[in-house]
Amino acid sequence: MVRKMGVYAVLAYVIYGLFFYWYLFYFADTKLPFEYQGSQADPATFLNGRELMLSEEYSKIRNLLFFLSTPFEWLFYFVILLFGLSRVFKRWAESTSKYKLLQTAIYLIWLSFFAFVATFPLSYISYSLSKTYHISTQSFPSWMKDELIDFWINYGTWLIIVPVIYWLMKKSNKRWWLYTWLLSIPFTLFMMFLQPVVIDPLYNDFYPLKNKELETKILTMADKAHIPAKHVFEVNMADKTNSMNAYVTGIGSNARIVLWDTTLDRLSDKQILFIMAHEMCHYVEKHIYFGIAGYLLLSLLGLYLTNRIMEWVIKRWGSELKIPDKKDIRSLPLFLMIISILLFASSPLTNLVSRYEETRADNYAIHMTKDPQAAITSFQELTRSGLSQVNPPLLVKIFRYDHPTMLDRISMLEEYEIKHRNQIK
Repeated sequence: MVRKMGVYAVLAYVIYGLFFYWYLFYFADTKLPFEYQGSQADPATFLNGRELMLSEEYSKIRNLLFFLSTPFEWLFYFVILLFGLSRVFKRWAESTSKYKLLQTAIYLIWLSFFAFVATFPLSYISYSLSKTYHISTQSFPSWMKDELIDFWINYGTWLIIVPVIYWLMKKSNKRWWLYTWLLSIPFTLFMMFLQPVVIDPLYNDFYPLKNKELETKILTMADKAHIPAKHVFEVNMADKTNSMNAYVTGIGSNARIVLWDTTLDRLSDKQILFIMAHEMCHYVEKHIYFGIAGYLLLSLLGLYLTNRIMEWVIKRWGSELKIPDKKDIRSLPLFLMIISILLFASSPLTNLVSRYEETRADNYAIHMTKDPQAAITSFQELTRSGLSQVNPPLLVKIFRYDHPTMLDRISMLEEYEIKHRNQIK
């Protein structure tokens, strides 16, 4: 039975991978609808032939890697359970220490290490792909350093969370998921507060914007929007990537607007002001706080479903998966697998909400700056620097895009430009 379940799992993953390979490389049509051809949203108007070819190649491979990576994580956890490795990790932990907390820490380090090794090939392929297409400029030692930072941050986070979850399971078999959720609220807010000042600087150096003339323009615009900003932060990304970005991070007094130095190097002041106006909208309309509230609501539902699914799976296949009870630490791979599946299943909804907020931010920015050409050319440069598709396949948009497509964004700006021009006439 165990061997049969393993074969079926691998076969399902192979069929899934072949489906997405066929979908992305042979079925999906990324050509622009006729009415957009020749418009400023048409990549043929701002990318040369080689850039068009590379963007299509790079996007297809990158999208395939995305669709392969998450289910591979599920397969990994399933195999860990099926072949008794979770039981082995627990045995190693118990033979190493007599203290329960240390046993959990040792179990977690073994599980984390095996997960890191199993997913490393896909991570390295993704890194090599971005190097091949000149998106990444990062050296292998630098990339490996970031991977190890990820590993230890994830391990440290789970070292805090997992003992609490399993302690609550033992104290309240039926309502542990509710108590876990209640404790997750202050923990989530605390981590959001720490993100810009503790976690992000582990990866890159942040400092106030060097261009003081540009900073004055941005802060003047922020003052008009009633944003009490004192600094705009710049981060050194040129050693890692050729792509561009800007974002809002953190909450409360630690909230920051951040610009990558690649964005500063490649865009004009007018283009940057449009991007900054876009980011200011997220602050003005409190998108970060709405995002936190949405995340907490989904996590409540997710923990409830996780509890019910774990009980059902263990009742039906507990012996095959070597899990005697959900309160046993050996059930952790099942817990992580279910959480990952639920996150993937909810991504179309969360992406839809995010795209709505990003559309609101684009509208806010264009009405604040009233410079559609600067906005359009900034999106064209973002497309070029990231070799991204202007009109991605539907499933890619649904599962990957938390921003509107460049076709949607540039088309909206063109409509604004035409309407504004007609009003002036």
